[in-house]
Amino acid sequence: MSEIATENICPLCNRVLAEPTSRHHLLPLSKGGRDTPTILLHKICQTKVHAVFTETELKNYYNTVERLQEHDEIAKFIKWVSKKDPEFYDGSIKKK
Repeated sequence: MSEIATENICPLCNRVLAEPTSRHHLLPLSKGGRDTPTILLHKICQTKVHAVFTETELKNYYNTVERLQEHDEIAKFIKWVSKKDPEFYDGSIKKK
């Protein structure tokens, strides 16, 4: 599996990476993303992405960090989470 380097910064929220983290397939596994690039995100960022988008939406359009960041709900989330410590995790976010 290939990986895009992230340099200790979450590519979604631009905060320093800290546990918990999660690998995000830019092309979902369920939609053919087995051997495609992954990025390392904070667990809360990964969870939010999957709470907002379906696997089909991720495959068809939201398959880059830039496209994820342009979505209004994700932009609001980034603004909110950017004020949190890198280790912050809110388990109340529900997946779609």
